[in-house]
Amino acid sequence: MSENVQLATFAGGCFWCMVKPFDTEPGIMKVESGYSGGDKENPTYKEVCSETTGHYEAVQITFDPAIFSYEKLLDVYWRQIDPTDAGGQFHDRGHSYTTAIFYHDEAQKIAAENSKRALEESGRFSKPIVTKILPYSGFYPAEEYHQQFYKKNQFRYELYRKGSGRDAFIKSHWTDAEKKQHLKEKLTPMQYEVTQNNGTEPPFENEYWDNTEEGLYVDIVSGKPLFSSREQFQSGCGWPSFTKPLEKEEVEEKMDISHRMVRTEVRSKSADSHLGHVFEDGPKEAGGLRYCINSAALRFIPKEDLEKEGYGEYKKIFE
Repeated sequence: MSENVQLATFAGGCFWCMVKPFDTEPGIMKVESGYSGGDKENPTYKEVCSETTGHYEAVQITFDPAIFSYEKLLDVYWRQIDPTDAGGQFHDRGHSYTTAIFYHDEAQKIAAENSKRALEESGRFSKPIVTKILPYSGFYPAEEYHQQFYKKNQFRYELYRKGSGRDAFIKSHWTDAEKKQHLKEKLTPMQYEVTQNNGTEPPFENEYWDNTEEGLYVDIVSGKPLFSSREQFQSGCGWPSFTKPLEKEEVEEKMDISHRMVRTEVRSKSADSHLGHVFEDGPKEAGGLRYCINSAALRFIPKEDLEKEGYGEYKKIFE
């Protein structure tokens, strides 16, 4: 293996939920689901779940430390789990679902111990941190249908994360309290409810649903340009509607299974704010999409104010 490539192995409960958080980071070459820490060679999923092998469900990450350090991997790891649960993770119970960091060398051991100590001293959790730090003893890849499960079975994956309680736990324990307070002071109650709590403002009773002025719509939290009036159209739904984002890389689309519906949520990538949803009932001649966005998630800048507001480079859109 190249000197520029290393392995990291983490157990964090159901391995379905432990792949995506690492898979989407730079410098990560591979994230594989499997089994580690036990004494049976090449165990099956059924055997591991029977709690007779000593194995944990784990993920093994192949990464370039020059791009994404082991310390950063540890930071991502802690934010996916309940490190105070000695009996499993969320609704998955048993040894195979408990948490552990398997260190591959002395440097990883020291980094893991320091990271765990820092988390203990942070006071973020009222209970003791029970995640084990163990020497790496081998890794056995799980069956193929478990690999990249979040891509192969997106609906089931999202349903599982939500139903297990993992998503709610992460949100409640890893929300930055100072940032939260700052946003409460900066935003109106409706803006805060929409962007931070995935709320929806009333149709036809919001600022931009019938706006016909030319200009730019930016993220109310980060100020990043998201949409322009050139792509806005009157859809009759009661919220601002656009055929496409102005900056595709500034928005993220995620499956939303709330309210007993399956929809595609639109979020601000830079601020991780809820913006609205995208539907496939937009103008066919413009691609057929309708980005239905809450006015409360946006700030509108008229084209004549772009220069003084620091968005002069976008004036050419309206020329």
